[in-house]
Amino acid sequence: MLETSARLLKLLSLLQSPREWPGSELAERLGVSGRTVRNDVERLRTLGYPVDATRGSAGGYRLAAGAAMPPLLLEDDEAVAVTIAVRTVARGAMPGMEETSLQALAKLEQVLPSRLRRRVRALQQYTVPVPADRADPGVGPDLLMTLTAACRDRERLRLDYRDHAGNASRRLVEPQRVVNWGRRWYLVAWDVDRADWRTFRVDRITPRTPSGPRFAPREDPEGDAAVYVAGKVSAAAWRYRARVTVHAPAGAVLERINPAVGVVEPVDAHTCVLDTGADTLDSLAVHLGMLGYDFTVTEPAELVAHLRDLAARYARATPEAPEDRL
Repeated sequence: MLETSARLLKLLSLLQSPREWPGSELAERLGVSGRTVRNDVERLRTLGYPVDATRGSAGGYRLAAGAAMPPLLLEDDEAVAVTIAVRTVARGAMPGMEETSLQALAKLEQVLPSRLRRRVRALQQYTVPVPADRADPGVGPDLLMTLTAACRDRERLRLDYRDHAGNASRRLVEPQRVVNWGRRWYLVAWDVDRADWRTFRVDRITPRTPSGPRFAPREDPEGDAAVYVAGKVSAAAWRYRARVTVHAPAGAVLERINPAVGVVEPVDAHTCVLDTGADTLDSLAVHLGMLGYDFTVTEPAELVAHLRDLAARYARATPEAPEDRL
């Protein structure tokens, strides 16, 4: 009986996933026959859990929406992951939620089995977070909820915004996504007055009420809001910027860089242009050298001069071989 109950809990845990489970896959996961799976599904239905079933090759089982679930129906690794996430918030990852997170963590640890509680406590005792930057004001949960609700409801948002120089402006935007980049949050939105996409640091936003009318949904900029933010955030921090002709296909170059490093524009089947940058000329030179392809740089002048100096230094570091002198 105990084995059956544990199997039912395992089955219920699998059915919580937002997907349909073929009977054969459930049988493999549970280590039972297909007939046993069908019987277990009927037991769950008897207990009041609405399990939907569809026939055919693409069919399977799934838990109907709105089903009331027992508390903490988590796998071992899931329980540990949730605990670590709550602990991270309690350590100040989201200002204003520390006390609430500690309360939730205490309740969570009380219902964890002893074997999991021991693992979680070891993680807490022997992991040390990097202290938050005190100059960073952080983002409170209320502001995040306001912005994500506006994204969900497709409602225009009126906001006051303060840029990096401290200049204030009033914006009317159509919020698209809220993106987390490192320890900061960014709102990706369509700026109505400027008729273009913009990225706003959330800690510099003050929403104004009431919200505006609804708007028609758009595709994410560049097809991916996270990629868009990565490019904007990195480019804004670059001191030196360059457009480099790389003598290789765009697809090959894209395999060697991520969106935070630069933007690749194809020229033809064998050439592309890389729009990139860095805080220092040395860093920029290293990035270009690690591409593994020939490239041509014409600007900025500082980078051209720096690469020539590096080329001369590397030449001096590699004396001519005897056969080269003949």
